[in-house]
Amino acid sequence: MAKDLHELLRSLRVWDPEVTALPPFAPEAAPVEPLSLFTDWFAEAVAAGEREPHTMTLATVGEDGLPDARIVMLHGADADGWAFATHATSRKGRQLAARPYAALTFYWPVLGRQVRVRGPVTSAPSEEAQADLHARSTGALAAALTGRQSEVLASTEELTSASEAAWQHAQAHPTAKSPTWTLYRLRPDEVEFFQGDSTRRHARLRYHRSDESWSTWSREQLWP
Repeated sequence: MAKDLHELLRSLRVWDPEVTALPPFAPEAAPVEPLSLFTDWFAEAVAAGEREPHTMTLATVGEDGLPDARIVMLHGADADGWAFATHATSRKGRQLAARPYAALTFYWPVLGRQVRVRGPVTSAPSEEAQADLHARSTGALAAALTGRQSEVLASTEELTSASEAAWQHAQAHPTAKSPTWTLYRLRPDEVEFFQGDSTRRHARLRYHRSDESWSTWSREQLWP
């Protein structure tokens, strides 16, 4: 029997101590740049049993000027930026072509942590995008070969037929290219780390890039 939504909401807990441990975080002792702190937090989320720590919300702006968001997978984070991939012809690909600026949000409830990243987005060379695709699973390649992401689907049967053909092609040709598959890199201007606290005295640390070389950052704490 379906329950009332408000009743369900009132029954839920945030950071249930049975499944969540809120580690201490001292912002004043954080490293001078955000990538190393992100790497540490990501590794700690994996070690703590976070089921899909590499998933993140990607927020873009549509041609109508309105915000849009969806969950995508992190493909890497290094000195060149935080990487993700999609078809250039998809809705988010078209939005990034029109407005190459985006925001990412990671949420790891097992530790009560959140990381927000935003900045300009660029496309990697096609060779890098294809190499990234071929390093993934056969299913990922088949999905990329199916294509037509975000287009209107006439029927479930049409999807089944196209997907089965793509799977067969991916299995027979594991280095097949998907022309529209694109690897994007977000080079952050700003990165914010949030650590939850049981007394609600949450810790927030924001990094701002101070120069174009991406080597100097300023830091500031924020009120929760």
